[in-house]
Formats: sequence, C-alpha cells, structure tokens
Amino acid sequence: MATQDFLVEIGTEELPPKALKTLSDAFTAGLCKGLDAAGINYGACEPFAAPRRLALRIRNLANAQPDKAVEKRGPAVKAAFDDAGNPTRALTGFATSLGVTPDQLDTMETDKGAWVVYRTVEQGRATTDLIPELVEQSLDALPIPKRMRWGAHRTEFVRPVHWIVLLFGNKIIDASIMGLVAGNETRGHRFHCPKELIIPTPDAYEVVLREEGHVLADFEERRETIRSGVTAIAKSQGQGHAVIDDALLDEVTALNEWPVPLLGRFEPRFLDVPAEALISSMKEHQKYFHVVDDDGTMLPLFITVANLESKDPAQVVSGNEKVIRPRLADAAFFYDTDRKHTLESRIDALKPIVFQEKLGSLYDKSVRVAALAKKIAEAIGGKPQHAERAAMLAKTDLVSEMVLEFTDLQGIMGEYYARNDNEPDDVAQALNEQYMPRFAGDDLPRHLTGCAVALADRLDSLVGLFGINQPPSGTRDPFGLRRSALGVLRIILERELPLDLQTCCDWASANFSGLELDDPATPVVDYMLERFRAHYEEQGISAEIYLAVHARRPTRPLDFEQRIRAVEAFRRLPAAEALAAANKRVSNILVKQGGDSLSDKVDRSLLKDDAEIALAEAVEAQSGKVTPLFQSGDYASALASLADLREPVDRFFDEVMVMADDAAIRANRLALLNRLRNLFLQVADISLLPAG
Repeated sequence: MATQDFLVEIGTEELPPKALKTLSDAFTAGLCKGLDAAGINYGACEPFAAPRRLALRIRNLANAQPDKAVEKRGPAVKAAFDDAGNPTRALTGFATSLGVTPDQLDTMETDKGAWVVYRTVEQGRATTDLIPELVEQSLDALPIPKRMRWGAHRTEFVRPVHWIVLLFGNKIIDASIMGLVAGNETRGHRFHCPKELIIPTPDAYEVVLREEGHVLADFEERRETIRSGVTAIAKSQGQGHAVIDDALLDEVTALNEWPVPLLGRFEPRFLDVPAEALISSMKEHQKYFHVVDDDGTMLPLFITVANLESKDPAQVVSGNEKVIRPRLADAAFFYDTDRKHTLESRIDALKPIVFQEKLGSLYDKSVRVAALAKKIAEAIGGKPQHAERAAMLAKTDLVSEMVLEFTDLQGIMGEYYARNDNEPDDVAQALNEQYMPRFAGDDLPRHLTGCAVALADRLDSLVGLFGINQPPSGTRDPFGLRRSALGVLRIILERELPLDLQTCCDWASANFSGLELDDPATPVVDYMLERFRAHYEEQGISAEIYLAVHARRPTRPLDFEQRIRAVEAFRRLPAAEALAAANKRVSNILVKQGGDSLSDKVDRSLLKDDAEIALAEAVEAQSGKVTPLFQSGDYASALASLADLREPVDRFFDEVMVMADDAAIRANRLALLNRLRNLFLQVADISLLPAG
C-alpha cells in the first residue's frame, strides 16, 4: 500500500509552559491510538512542541485502511429453504438486511451443521477521510483541567487556536478542525518572523520554521540547546557551574521558541541571604538558572533565557537585573526582619491558625507532636528533650515574613532561624528534616531527632484525621495522608528504626481527646500496611509475596521487610511450589474442620502409618531448628530449613487418609497438619503463593 508522510500542527496562543510537554505527549499518544484502532499502518511518530504550537509528524502513513474480509452468518440451511428448495422468510429477511439477493449468499459447514453465510470484502476508507476525526478526538481527550473559549466561537481549548496545518504528502487535507479550515501555512516567531510561512511537505516542517521562522519546533532539540548554552555561559566565568534543574529546564524550554541564554549579575551583598531564598526568587519567579563555584557556593550570577536574538543583548540583561534586584532586596529585608525575633517567641502565633477544625490549631498539633516525638526518640535511642523541643518549634517559621512570601522555604528557613537562635544542631536540622521525604525518592532525615519529629508529625495527622472519619478517598487526599504513610514506612525502613506501627499509633491516639473513633490507631496501621503493596511492587516483588506476609499483619516495618525478603528467597527454592500447594491443601482442610479452634498438640501414641510418623518426626525436628531462628528474625534461614519438609509432606498426602474413621486418629492428624502449618505461619501464609 502506498504511504506518505503526514503533518498536523495546531497553532495557538502561548500554551501553559508547565503543561506543554504533557499536552504534546498526550496528543501524540491519542492520535497514534486512533490510527491503531482504525487499522492504518504508519512508521515513526515525531512530536513537536513549542510555546505557540503542538505538532506531530507521522512517517510512512498508509493511504488507506487495509481492505477487510467480512463474514456474516445467517440462518441454518435447514431453516433457509423449504422442502421445495425455495428461500424461506428467514433467508430473504437476512439477504434484505444486507442489501443482497439470496443467490449472492454462500453456505458454510460447521460442527453444528450447515449455515448460510454472507462473504464480502469491505474496502478500507481513505486515510485523508479519517484523519480529521482522529485529530479532533485526540484534541478532545487532552488532559486539560479547564478549557477556554475565545471570540464568538463555541470551540473550547486550553488556549485560543489561530491556525491549523494538515498535510498528507504535499497535499492539504480538506477539513475543518476546531472551527478553522486546515491549510499548509504556519507562523514564525512572534517578533523575528511575524508572518505566515508555507510548509510544502511534512519533511520540511522544522527546517522551514528554523531557517525562515526563527522557531526551534523540536522540544528536545530546544531543551538541549538551552542546556548547552547555559552550561557554556557559566563555564565562561572561570569556576562557574550552572545548576540546571530538570523541571525548570522543561519549563524554560516551553517558554521559548528561539532561546538565547544571557548572563546577568546581582550585588554580592545579597549572598548574605540564605541561598535557598535567592534561588527561590530566581527560579520560581523569574525562571533563572543560578551559578555556583567548584565548592557549590553560590556566585552573584544568574542565567536567563531570552526568547529572541536581541541587537542589544546588554539591554535585555540590564532589564532582567532590574527585575531581580527588588526580589532579592525583599528576601534580604525579610531575612533581617525575621532574625530579630526568636522562633520560641513565635509559638503563641500558632494558636489562631487552624490545622483542622476538629483537630485544633497548629499550636495544638505542635503540643501533640512534641509529646509523640519525645516517646519516639526514646524508643529509637535519640534525644527525647531535643525531639520535644524541635517539635514545638517545627511550625514557627510558617509565621515568619520569609516563609509567608516564599512558601516553598518552610522548614528550610526554620533551620536557619534556629541556628541564629543558638538552638542545638540536631534541633535546628530537625526543623528542616521534619518535611523529609517531601516527594518520592527524596532524601530522608539524617539524624534521630529529625526522624522522631518527621514520624510524629505524620502519625499525628494520620491518627487524627482517621479518628474524625476523614481518611483519604480514591479522589481526595487534601492532607496528603498517602504521602505521609509512605514517608513513615520509608523513614523506619531505610533508617532501620526499631519501631512498631501499632505502638506508635497508640501513643499518637492517646494525645487526642474527642475523636469520633474509639480506636483510630488500628485502621491507620491497616492503611499503612496496605501502602507496603505499592512500595514492594515498585521493587518488582510480586503481589502474592506481599499478600502472604500481609496475612500475618506484622506491624514492625523492619520485621515486615525481613519477612518479605525471606519469602522472596523461599519462592526461588525448588520445593517452594509444592509446599505452597500443600499449605493451601492443609489450610482448606483445617478451615473446614474448625480452623483456629483446632489443637496443634500431637499424641505420638496415635500415630499409626509410617508416613505420618515420618512427618511428625520431621516437624518436631524442624520446630527445634527454626524456633530460635524465628526469635532472632532470621526468617530466610528458617524458611530454607522448612523447605526440607517437602518430601515427608508429599509422602503424607500420598499415603495417609487425614479424615480417618476413628475420631481420635482423625483429630491427631489434624493437629499434626495444624502444627505443620503453624511453623510456616510464623513467617507468612505461604498458601497464598502460586502453587505448581
């Protein structure tokens, strides 16, 4: 089938920079999905995304859908013809519904008899007929939270649309998209080339835009142009290194069609302000890249990326320096003002600030967290008084001038101000570490005081909100409880803290009064244990292994982790599948015969068959071996030892009738199986593992 390259471009007002890459990816995926569903063959998909355009070039797009053989079954031959061989109403009705005559139908033989069948070849539709609808569908499915209208149009999109390009080879596809007639005319840079440009073929798209329009349409090309340009300018300053944050780089890439990096400077006196405040001013508000020396110390330099090639770049730099100077001056003023008051003096300012209507103010939360952090610090061998002190000061920087202006600096400024107040080093660091991890993969608190405060803060929120019946739902989690639960698990696991979730949640619960649930701790523990599932799935551990351990509900995260690793190792043993199957069989038998009410005390005098005697002896021997291993938490060695039970277990089920007629013997055999199962249950319920 003949093929052509295809190009679609949606020309708009400036698109939201933080959403540009997402919109481009979704547009590409949506159109390719539509082509796949239509059965149209195509080659490479090449997306383009710039501030005023979303585009996609598809190589070697087939001219049409492939022809499709169609077969429709009608009535049985016996019902299609009467005794004289004439068509019945069933046959004529079937033929009429298809627009054919009975003599145009075939018959087919099947295992269930002969049937009338209609066979034809459905010709594939032309790609140019299908493309407009597929483009519209892809645009409609874009992840746009709030669409807008413009002018007198009823069309809705993320930004007003001004032109559409639809090219199949060198031919314009005759169509209307989003109320605009498609053509082959694009537009260049808003200032360098404010005119229409002809795209003769899809292959020429980015070349025309680059050479005539001063537009780098390829997002990745533009991104690397900015990265290399920013890096080169920083290096030109001797020991300078540009700090290029990927999220900021993506945003700057989405803001510029023709990026030109430029170096700016600010007064060295501003370096007395914490670097984080300066970076926040430059990065969040102005989209500048900051520069550091070989030691990571900030230099009085910044790099901005202009969206044009100025004849007088010094004027552009000067304008940016004038813009950033007041921002840095504000940061310096806030820093100087805040240091005139201690964090302790700000504690009372937390009293009017509501944390949650039913859970009190930030002051109330601080008091609860301080009490809990003290207990946790004691349990992990930290400094209880320091943890209590840090927790009481933890939220005080929220009422500082700096954090009120730069909210992303909460905790960071708390550490600076605590050091200014001569608080102990671990107390100061805990004010920043309380928020760690801030996101998946983020750093964890390094010190025990920080760990205690970070855990206490999250557990207080979890227990309190569950206690007033406000757990997270599938769509709502305004207090970030999922993130809090995962943070608790990560801190305990990765810092190897000897904590029990149930105990910690009980401590947290004791600090509240007037909660709606009598026991909020237990559902919180259950919720956190459920978070383990995603945690382990990310590590490639199967859901069955997680479920096998979760069935035992170990509430110490370190213990949960050890069990997971032990079951994972056991799963790879040759005997694992057979023992999993045996445990499943044992479990089913025991449940039917009384479950937990059954004894596991074996009367050796009632053992009759050689196979049950051998199993009883093997179970007894293994019990002696693995009990100390279980007590020391060496679950892997214990399960490896229990794998030796495969042969006597298999023999038992091959040779012994568990449900013997003699009630005493039957009960004794059930007790033996119960004793066998209980050995494994000290680690996990391996009956939940896949059985061979």
